[in-house]
Amino acid sequence: MKATCWIAPNNVAVEEVPEPKILNPRDAIVRITSAAICGSDLHLIDGFVPTMKKGDVLGHEFMGEIVELGHGVRDGLKVGDRVVAAFPIACGNCSSCQRGLYSICENSNPNAAIAEMAMGHAPGGIYGYSHMLGGYAGGQAQYARVPYADVGALKIEDDLPDEKVLFLSDVLPTGYMAAEMCDIRRGDIVAVWGAGPVGQFAALSAFLLGAERVIVIDRFQYRLRMVREKCGAEIINYEETDVMDALRDMTAGRGPDACIDAVGTEGHHASAALYAYDRAKQAVKSEIDRPHALREAVLSCRNGGTVSVIGSYGGFIDKFPMGSFMNRSLTMRSGQAHVQRYWRSLLERVRKGEIDPSYIITHTMRLEDTPHGYDIFKNKQDECLKVVLKP
Repeated sequence: MKATCWIAPNNVAVEEVPEPKILNPRDAIVRITSAAICGSDLHLIDGFVPTMKKGDVLGHEFMGEIVELGHGVRDGLKVGDRVVAAFPIACGNCSSCQRGLYSICENSNPNAAIAEMAMGHAPGGIYGYSHMLGGYAGGQAQYARVPYADVGALKIEDDLPDEKVLFLSDVLPTGYMAAEMCDIRRGDIVAVWGAGPVGQFAALSAFLLGAERVIVIDRFQYRLRMVREKCGAEIINYEETDVMDALRDMTAGRGPDACIDAVGTEGHHASAALYAYDRAKQAVKSEIDRPHALREAVLSCRNGGTVSVIGSYGGFIDKFPMGSFMNRSLTMRSGQAHVQRYWRSLLERVRKGEIDPSYIITHTMRLEDTPHGYDIFKNKQDECLKVVLKP
């Protein structure tokens, strides 16, 4: 079969690879009908996630049709069912899964020892996201193996098009969880750093959960325009305006009630000197992430407020404003999204027309064109926000 493979940093290719097989009784084999390129995939492309190997199949946002099932799959799934796969692989039985913390499943990462060396304890497995996180083949391919399919495959029983349900695999629940972690009360003001797909859905979700105002910070005009038109958010272009001054002015000096970092490891800063500082430290591996958005979110949040970190980070950061965080009674919440906790309720919102996630799709391509999709997505060309692949 054809699949998108990681070759080396800044090098992906569509290659012929063996078709997946049933390895465990709770596996399913899915014929992919739609997959997507995620902003987190760029961390792999740029070489910031260790333990990638040449030939690894990429992609953790995908859906399709079940073509084969292991004999132990429960939950009424059958061959021919149309399903969305959750990006965190979860067993459903361990103590973390029983508490709804699916992305830190205790059983789904066979390479937990590698992750423990970097993180202290291991999170769960993720499709196509390094051997540290399980070494699972991803879904930017013609077929994919879905372990624990009765937990990680959501059946779509109506005629909703792929484009409306595909993002239940990751970015829609991720944005929703970002907003939920803010403990929003009616009338709150929420600021979101990043107007990519996760930031878009975080802004939309903040309004759904009761925020009175949402302010989104980014530098790309097409992304800011989209979040203003589609989500009703106010916007700040950080290359044109000092973000902290602007947020003070917009909140009567208090700061937002909650701040969401939807940027993560490859943050950018308007100051060339500050950006170069973190780039240099990253190049010599004295820090792994560029936490510009996180620092600014902490410093901007009102006293006693909440900082929600949903942007993906990979390791150590520098110059974290711990004094501000501690002395001003801030709360931080974070995590890879526990997709399976949210996707049924979000599917119901999609069915009712309360959310139409398809608006973020700017490009649809054949699987063969995936390298071009990565190129325009990474370099923000042609107003690219989200690429959907059709194997």
